[in-house]
Amino acid sequence: MRTKTKRKPRKRSGIRAALFAAPLLIILFPLLCGAKKKPALDTYATVSVSVYDDGGRALPDANLSLVLEGQSKAKPMEAVADSRGEYVFRVPPGPAHYALTAQAKGYQSQQKSVLVEDQERVEVTFQLERQSK
Repeated sequence: MRTKTKRKPRKRSGIRAALFAAPLLIILFPLLCGAKKKPALDTYATVSVSVYDDGGRALPDANLSLVLEGQSKAKPMEAVADSRGEYVFRVPPGPAHYALTAQAKGYQSQQKSVLVEDQERVEVTFQLERQSK
């Protein structure tokens, strides 16, 4: 007479384990990766800057600085005007007050206050005067 021996339960291995784990990974991977991404900033306002000399000619390579007013620790956004004396800053939609400064070699610098009320385009024009010798 034969005695029955208990069989050990089989462990899932090889292809069977991979077939079992693959659907779980496919489902969970996008959820895990998606939680770490920051949402894209879809909305913004723009501050469009034009810099001219006192004769009305464009001032290329003018240095521009835009900083949020009332925040002493705020780091200014800095840029250089293109060959037409223009630059466009992208900022979060308002309401917000900014201080905008334009400087060019051989010209007196100017500062203007800019109010961004919402998701809009604000245009600012500078006409810099030559420094006296």
